[in-house]
Amino acid sequence: MNTFTIFLILIVLVAFLLIVVVMVQNPKGGGLSSSFGGGGTQQLGGVKKTTDFLDKSTWALATLLLALILASNFAIPGAGGATESKVINGENTETSIPVTTPDTNTDDIATPSDSIN
Repeated sequence: MNTFTIFLILIVLVAFLLIVVVMVQNPKGGGLSSSFGGGGTQQLGGVKKTTDFLDKSTWALATLLLALILASNFAIPGAGGATESKVINGENTETSIPVTTPDTNTDDIATPSDSIN
């Protein structure tokens, strides 16, 4: 298992956890935070502490997701701008693409004095 696969698995896991945490929140006062201590009672830390926990966990997971995405850029195979090289029978041969330039022969260029027949 290479490094990029590990980053990919971690990114998917963190993204799933972030989706779950966001879906648990309800901006209208419902959701998980109203289940724990609704109506002014202070059960299991109360509504305020549950909302704070969900808010902090959302920011932490979002930051972790961004950091993992940026860090995975270094683990992508072939990313880095280096030339690709292959080893064949112990010889190192670099792969290169031949660059051709167009022929600038002026004899083939039509001029206004040429007649079209």
